[in-house]
Amino acid sequence: MINRLTAALDFHSQALVLRAERQRLIAGNIANADTPGFKARDFDFASALRAATGTSGVGGGIGRDILTPGGRMAPELRYAVPSQTNLDSNSVDMDRERAAFSDNAVRYQATVQFINGSVRTTLEAMKSFSQG
Repeated sequence: MINRLTAALDFHSQALVLRAERQRLIAGNIANADTPGFKARDFDFASALRAATGTSGVGGGIGRDILTPGGRMAPELRYAVPSQTNLDSNSVDMDRERAAFSDNAVRYQATVQFINGSVRTTLEAMKSFSQG
């Protein structure tokens, strides 16, 4: 029983770590929107999550030789394909970055709420069992 609870929380904690990393990456893209020659970076979240949780997946994912400052594996970064060329060779598309930032923030919050609901339900179930 405990193993299943731990596995579910581990999955969601990996998702939160990857969401936070993606948010940091997108924020960096936005911060460098006016930097000449800057190339926007991103990663495939689904592939990175499959790799981080050990489920099968093809391509993308975690770079085995790259560690984040916290000691976790870092996702394989890819360059964003610019929708139009800029004179200064900057590939940041602010519309795309803002949309990705908002979408990622909403998904991060949804994952946090899901974890809170799961923990709350488990605590209520344990309380009911111990009081019965």
